[in-house]
Amino acid sequence: MATQSQSLFQPALVAEATKQAFVKLDPRIMFRNPVMFTVEIGTVVMLLVTIGLLLKPDAAQGSFGYNFTVFLVLFLTLLFANFAEAIAEARGKAQADSLRKTRQDTPAKVRQPDGSFTSVNSAQLQKGQVFIVEAGEIIPTDGEIIEGLATIDESAITGESAPVIREAGGDKSSVTGGTKVLSDRIVVLVTTAPGESFLDKMIALVEGASRQKTPNEIALTILLAGFTLVFVIVCVTLQPFAEYSKTPIAISAFIALFVCLIPTTIGGLLSAIGIAGMDRALRANVITKSGKAVETAGDIDVLLLDKTGTITIGNRKATHFWPAPGVSEAELIEAAV
Repeated sequence: MATQSQSLFQPALVAEATKQAFVKLDPRIMFRNPVMFTVEIGTVVMLLVTIGLLLKPDAAQGSFGYNFTVFLVLFLTLLFANFAEAIAEARGKAQADSLRKTRQDTPAKVRQPDGSFTSVNSAQLQKGQVFIVEAGEIIPTDGEIIEGLATIDESAITGESAPVIREAGGDKSSVTGGTKVLSDRIVVLVTTAPGESFLDKMIALVEGASRQKTPNEIALTILLAGFTLVFVIVCVTLQPFAEYSKTPIAISAFIALFVCLIPTTIGGLLSAIGIAGMDRALRANVITKSGKAVETAGDIDVLLLDKTGTITIGNRKATHFWPAPGVSEAELIEAAV
């Protein structure tokens, strides 16, 4: 599978991330992040104070405009933190949707009982059906060759650069969906039910990548929660001092001070950082099951592979030319190609 570079801020991704940013305001979701959960509580309190001032002005709590501004800034802070996490998640979903669309858009020529062929989407193929694939076409799903012989490019799946020969009646009769027939013509029997093909398993693997917290992230979350608790105590103890000195402090000032003291930025972007790491690996066609796997991979010094096809692009190509003495690079390239 070729690596595809896509813009992070595609309209569809932004729209989905914006929607999820509001969905993630659910306290049951925000509770997982202690720092942002306290910010959400402060936002709700400021909303109530702002509404109260709109109905009954109170000089001790400041003007309506000031309180509304504090509420708006807190609300936008929550949305931004959720949006950063949501757009990172949307990228992973977009990769799965792209694979699914590729599967659905691949046509299949299904053989009917009377010998004729009908073109259908590969997603509609059922186990036991028979389809035909000719040179230059993509094999729509996994199956077994029952007629014919063909050379097949399996580099998209295995990374093997050289085409392989598949034929009926031998131990090399199986074909995989997503590979390309380079020559000849084959008739294939579908051997997998819908949702069980190799490509379906790839889609399930991408969608099933879980957002587990890494050990470092757990430790950092505990540290941030500790800081937050300390600053809660600091802000709460200000009230008795203010009352004693006859200098009342508005609720908005307490909440604004609290949000400025706690590590809001780190707490808000912590999840997004982990998800972005998984997405970056996915763009290089490396599927990670969890954020913990990404963090563990950062400590790997040596990687043992069973075959070079695991990491090759698939098609051999020259990266540099070294001409012999007396031969220009242009002449060498012309002779080579």
